[in-house]
Amino acid sequence: MKEPSSPTDGHRTDVVVVTENAQDDVEVDVDRWGALARDVLIAEAASGELTLTFVGVADILELKVEHFGDAGEHPTDVLAFPLDEGFAIVDGVPQLLGDVVVCPEVALQQASSHAGTFDDEIALLVVHGILHILGFDHASEFEQSAMQAREREHLMNYFWHGEVPDGFSFDHRTGVDS
Repeated sequence: MKEPSSPTDGHRTDVVVVTENAQDDVEVDVDRWGALARDVLIAEAASGELTLTFVGVADILELKVEHFGDAGEHPTDVLAFPLDEGFAIVDGVPQLLGDVVVCPEVALQQASSHAGTFDDEIALLVVHGILHILGFDHASEFEQSAMQAREREHLMNYFWHGEVPDGFSFDHRTGVDS
């Protein structure tokens, strides 16, 4: 009799992505985005556990205010909270890489003026958040260029499986606040 397959069959066990959909405003395929997150972590040679959570507007605004002191009225699209450093497994337990929190409602509102489609926007936000967890930033023009190059590479390899589609942009084309 054949043993049932385990969730780690054929997969690296040193990368764990825990997903949660904590909102019901916009339909989200958490398994799809969790798989993208896992592929990006593996490509970046990271190991450990990442949490990918989808939240509503009120929750992302509350997190933004609580952690960044930004009392602005505008919610953001993605927040990244890096945790442990080193990306290693300690005694068989993955280190906690961090939490990526995405707001699908904000993503939906800005998709047409940013990445192009809702799926492209969510994919970009997931990859962007993970790269922040891994230490990438966009504070300077050089850092922004380097981060966008990594985002483009990961999206081409693990999301589009090919070239960047027409209409995709890293930059907002209108006054939409992110």
